[in-house]
Amino acid sequence: MTEIQIFEPDGRAIRYVDEGEGPVALVLIPEPGLERDALGVVGHYLAEEAGFRVVRISTPPVSDLPGDGEGLSERANGIAAVLDHLGLDHTWIGGHGFGGTVARAFAAEQTGRVNGVLLLGVQDEQIDLPPAIPVLIIQGADDDVTPPANGERLHATARDRASITSIPGAGHLFPLTHPIQTAVVIEEYLDWD
Repeated sequence: MTEIQIFEPDGRAIRYVDEGEGPVALVLIPEPGLERDALGVVGHYLAEEAGFRVVRISTPPVSDLPGDGEGLSERANGIAAVLDHLGLDHTWIGGHGFGGTVARAFAAEQTGRVNGVLLLGVQDEQIDLPPAIPVLIIQGADDDVTPPANGERLHATARDRASITSIPGAGHLFPLTHPIQTAVVIEEYLDWD
């Protein structure tokens, strides 16, 4: 696996991993509170087997930032700072659980930098998807934290550009328990990009 790096914009330490050199760039944001490299197997597969450039960016725990709205904006700004540091102008962005909520906030604020949105377990948050941007929603069929109904409701708001799939027998931690299945769904979807 690739080494975790730390970037410190404005005195904040943001951990990230940058691997692969492919023409498709994908940012993945793990759910805070899980192990530090929770999307590591998914990201490594996409970099090594699918030939994508994958940047995994950790965000601080929810308790470290004030208020949901301000916290999301602060996290989106941190993601933007890392992408600027890496010289990435356009990328797919996604995440697991709350990481996906951060990805949605980033896409809403930085629409011109986003090629598409990838959501692994959708939280029930009122963040509109930016217009004209493709969206891939992956749900664990047995997820009781971010239930499939959340993804179905979001999908219904953008049926013309959103795709949805579920992983049978998978709970909320499906990126950890079913990493190759998750990565293959992403690879097959992004293959057309």
